[in-house]
Amino acid sequence: MAKKRVQTKAKRPQLSDAEIPVVGAREPCPCGSGRRYKACHGRAAAHAVTELVQRPFEGLPGECDWVALRELVPAATVELPLKGGLPEGVPSVTLATVLPMAWPALRRDDGSVLLGLQNDTASGDISRDLADTLQQALAAKPGTPVQGRRAPADGPRLQDLLDPEGAFEPVVHSGFEFWVPDAENATPDVAASLERANAAAIPTVKLTGVDAAYWCETPDKNHLRWVMPYPEEQLLDALARLHAAGRSSLGEGTRLVGSFRAHGLTVPVWDLPSGVGAEDVEKPAAEFAERLAAALATDAPLTPDERRARGGLTNRQVTLS
Repeated sequence: MAKKRVQTKAKRPQLSDAEIPVVGAREPCPCGSGRRYKACHGRAAAHAVTELVQRPFEGLPGECDWVALRELVPAATVELPLKGGLPEGVPSVTLATVLPMAWPALRRDDGSVLLGLQNDTASGDISRDLADTLQQALAAKPGTPVQGRRAPADGPRLQDLLDPEGAFEPVVHSGFEFWVPDAENATPDVAASLERANAAAIPTVKLTGVDAAYWCETPDKNHLRWVMPYPEEQLLDALARLHAAGRSSLGEGTRLVGSFRAHGLTVPVWDLPSGVGAEDVEKPAAEFAERLAAALATDAPLTPDERRARGGLTNRQVTLS
């Protein structure tokens, strides 16, 4: 009889975590554990992709304006400076609230890049998703749009790609003519698309006297929506102090009605009479900023009236993201 061969287990290669390649979620993990990738080394990668980053724009110049353009402003653009300057063949990189066909990004015929901000993202980190889209756009052929994808969990974020010393100066537009280089000579299809988009855009103006405050016009009343950088609890206390003292308005007929939560920041909202335009609230907003600064510096316990005012403001908070 043939001699039975002794079975021996082959020694599996020992790989460090850094050496484990990415494979399909249901495939065997390359580390040799015998488990599926998603249950082994893919678990940390999946968690990194899905974990929500509460303040994705923190550390960028103009964080409050990033939030406003992402959630509140229909049509706006901002020139983005890159670390180390623009690559050869890329004359400019421009952030846009919305792009045609909801494209994540577009490399124009002249090589310039438009990066869309209000698109759905594949992970819990908007900054990483936008950085991945920007990198794709910089490498794309001129004249082509960029499609969205799931960004690598270890990929760069906007904070890694943008110049931290660069200015962030939004330009608010009345419509979406910035989509095309020559809107007046656009094709009938493009002209029709622009007309539809423009009709849906709420008229919006950025105030000049304070940071990240945006006036908008609606059929029944106007509003001021002001993205503020202060910690939420501290800001709500300060707003409650002013509200209880009757000092939270922006003038006759105006009223602080509540706030939004968006990307880790708080956005107080005022109702304005329909006849009150953006220029009419410039001075009241600057005066309110001074009152708010004083209230923020107060650490005394809230009075009963202030606690009631705070409860009312908290009950009228709406979370956008």
